[in-house]
Amino acid sequence: MRLRHLTRRLAVVVLACALWGCHRERHEVHYIGRDNPDLEYYKHVATQIDQPCLCTDTPEEVQFTEPPRRIRDRRKDEIWDMPLVEALHTAMANSQIIRERGQFLSPTNRLLTSPNGNPSIYDPAIQESGVLFGVRGVEAALADFDTLFTTSTIWGRDEQVSNNPAAFGGIAAGATRVAETAAFNARLEKVFATGALLAVNHNWDYQLSNNPGQLFPSSYTGSLGVEYRHPLWSGAGVDYTRIAGPARLNQNLRGVTGVSQGVVIARINNDITLADFEAAVRNLLKDAEDLYWELALAYRVYDSEIVARNSALRTWREVKARADAGAEGGSGAEEAQARDNYYETRARAENALTDLFTREGELRRLLGLPVNDGRVIRPIDEPMQGEFLPDWHMSLVEALTQRVELRRQKWNIKSFELQVLAARNLTNPRLDFVSSYNVNGFGDDLIHYNDNDGSTLQGFRSAYGTLTQGDQTGWSLGFEFSMPIGFRAANTQVRNLELQLAKARAILAAQELEVSHELAHAFRELDRFYQTAITNFNRRRAAVRRVEAYEAEFEAGRTNIDLVLRSQISLAQAEVAYFQSLMEYNKAIAALHYRKGTLLEHNQVYLAEGEWTPDAYNDAMQRARARAYALPADYCLHTEPPEFATQHIGVGGMAMPGLEEVPVDSELSPVPDAERSYSPVPPAPADTPAMDAQ
Repeated sequence: MRLRHLTRRLAVVVLACALWGCHRERHEVHYIGRDNPDLEYYKHVATQIDQPCLCTDTPEEVQFTEPPRRIRDRRKDEIWDMPLVEALHTAMANSQIIRERGQFLSPTNRLLTSPNGNPSIYDPAIQESGVLFGVRGVEAALADFDTLFTTSTIWGRDEQVSNNPAAFGGIAAGATRVAETAAFNARLEKVFATGALLAVNHNWDYQLSNNPGQLFPSSYTGSLGVEYRHPLWSGAGVDYTRIAGPARLNQNLRGVTGVSQGVVIARINNDITLADFEAAVRNLLKDAEDLYWELALAYRVYDSEIVARNSALRTWREVKARADAGAEGGSGAEEAQARDNYYETRARAENALTDLFTREGELRRLLGLPVNDGRVIRPIDEPMQGEFLPDWHMSLVEALTQRVELRRQKWNIKSFELQVLAARNLTNPRLDFVSSYNVNGFGDDLIHYNDNDGSTLQGFRSAYGTLTQGDQTGWSLGFEFSMPIGFRAANTQVRNLELQLAKARAILAAQELEVSHELAHAFRELDRFYQTAITNFNRRRAAVRRVEAYEAEFEAGRTNIDLVLRSQISLAQAEVAYFQSLMEYNKAIAALHYRKGTLLEHNQVYLAEGEWTPDAYNDAMQRARARAYALPADYCLHTEPPEFATQHIGVGGMAMPGLEEVPVDSELSPVPDAERSYSPVPPAPADTPAMDAQ
């Protein structure tokens, strides 16, 4: 009866909560056809595009930016003298979402069309905290081994008419049989690294009935037990579990089990994401440095075009003065030619200024700066003019060991190797050791201080009293065996992973060949722009002497204005060509470091994790102290399970000249001395005068 009253009260409370939860604020309803016969709502409202209801703050860099710089809107802005180091630092500080130079003004700009695929500083943390299949992080993979607690309590009542024409056992004919039930179950289970499962179960079943022939009208029956299951063949062992995760938890349709949900694979996925992030940062630095030198070149070109424009203007004025005076060298044709040359150089100067503003805007975008903050960026670092002498063999070794693309692909290969190992484990039959032990309990009441029930000698008044006495026990022990005939799915999975592994290794070989060709191209470009810089420097010196000579002859009246104008144009072109080859030479140096994979190190940029929780540092210190007092065991120095990551960098069995006799314990500088040395003045060719150090 007590259970009946409790059940009815609980039903009333649940019904009241349901009615309250279904309550909604009433809104006035307008019927379109009655209130608006012309259906204006559909014409002007329902057909419009909806906007998301969001409250977001637009960055101040966008809200308060000034108009962009244009050649028709000239004003004097503050000069921001920016060194290259500051430009790179600003780019990294303002790039939570990493921009790419090639995306700008592109109709398929990934930052605008598919921003979720754009690299960002959040990507490693997103991968670390991933929980979905295929993108799980380490924490999600470790969660398979967390202790799981489940519990349930269910009440029930059943009333049925007795289909009996006569009284039986004290129940009248056609009487109603009543049964009230309650079930409580609690389970605590833990999966171990070996794949074993340990569970503790506790349950109670309550039953109250007016059926005759029972010892007690109401009774509690329950047990407290322990289960242990251990895989012995398929899906067994730490090696398998750390790669694929617990086989029992990752089993899908008809026993097909994935092998990429373990802690090790999740850790490798994190390393792959870090490699992608490092590549994005490297590309950002490369683009920023290229734009820095291109902006410096734009300043040089603009300065050269301004000098050419002023020279053309001065020449035109001189010819115009001679034409007005009727002197020699002031004919109408010569005056018109001088005027045409002036406007040509003026147009080139205007184009050069526009190009300067464009490069400055592109650099601002890449650095995460507003369109215009009242300052104009001006590079102040002088381009390198000395000869850069890298060693081919050392550069090739660095490229094969430092390129982040190769490291990423090696992580893929390692992941497939481990998955093949786990998949081969699943080609064995499933054999599990199973066991259980439980203590049973029975009683009229769940808890009572006295066991005397007035009916039996043992006394079943208290169910927990019977349980704690431990007189009624049960156990089971045995093995479970299962296997699909033929192992078609398991063998197909192994074959598929072996093919993916073969493809990954072929991709790595192709990538290494590609890296060697890229490095060779960088070497050729380095020599090309250094040599053209020397040639264009000498060309500029010759153009200066040519202008001086023709201007002197024109003043003396020994030549016409055409040769003077041609010499001035040639000087402007020589100036631009020299500075262009010089800036391209500096970009070629950055490209060489890019192809070698040492661009971050060259710019002194290092990637590091954020701080962990204090408990992690305490655990690491305790383990370090434990290892400090360990005893050497030379007879068993091996790693179990085998390691999958190392701090040592290898080239993969490739013998490089000059590296065979290097001792293993010797320290090698990542950049040879020959590569670090720069000659202050480039050596001049034999048939040309030496290039000045200016």
